[in-house]
Amino acid sequence: ISPDYMKELARNPDQLRLGGEMRDISVMFTDVRGFTSISERLTPDELIHLMNDFLTPMSDCVMAHQGTIDKYMGDAMMAFWNAPLTDADHARHACQAALKMKLALDPLNAALALQAEKSGKSPIVVRAGIGINSGPGAVGNMGSKQRFAYSVLGDTVNLASRLEGQTKSYGVDILIGEGTATQVSDFALIELDQIRVKGKQEPVRIYTIIAENQDDVYHRSIAAHKEFLKLYRGQEWDATLAQIDICAISGFVGLK
Repeated sequence: ISPDYMKELARNPDQLRLGGEMRDISVMFTDVRGFTSISERLTPDELIHLMNDFLTPMSDCVMAHQGTIDKYMGDAMMAFWNAPLTDADHARHACQAALKMKLALDPLNAALALQAEKSGKSPIVVRAGIGINSGPGAVGNMGSKQRFAYSVLGDTVNLASRLEGQTKSYGVDILIGEGTATQVSDFALIELDQIRVKGKQEPVRIYTIIAENQDDVYHRSIAAHKEFLKLYRGQEWDATLAQIDICAISGFVGLK
């Protein structure tokens, strides 16, 4: 957790409860796109160095926005908000962290491009897929008698993980669930689809984040995008394809 939160815990240790409880949380999963291809090009030492260079700025963004890093899993990271300390704006802070994480990759990719130029190799480009979901979850110390850790469990966590995996399918860097979207409705959000993820019968609405603020381009474009969704869900395929071009002209360029 961030140094500021650590100081607060030291002042108020009762806020860090042992055991478990249900809380409304926001959960984030992120990992490197095309990690297998990247790892094949690097020695073990180079790969570890790259993962450290990737996970350090990603972790900084989480902690700077009051998040708790749960664990690292190879090239992946799990984090959550509103536990152990209360954060009434946990969904907003999670989304702000995600947007900063996208920007944090620019210096890393610039350094990788410079290294590749010096060595005469093609550059490695690091991109991250980020999934965020908000809702109820069980938080507390979990594990065994020998070793345990403060973590979260529940459907909210599972869906966040599924959303991260879907970022590649939809060609975006960030996907958020409806539980998160309702809490950041002032962000520039685009509804992409309704999907049925493994283990759930009811479809869920998924969104991507364009920016923290809604500008004039967003307001002009969102109407065209809503018309696209209407045609798409009505299975009017020719009209849907034509509407995609209108959406691109309106300003939502680069979305699949």
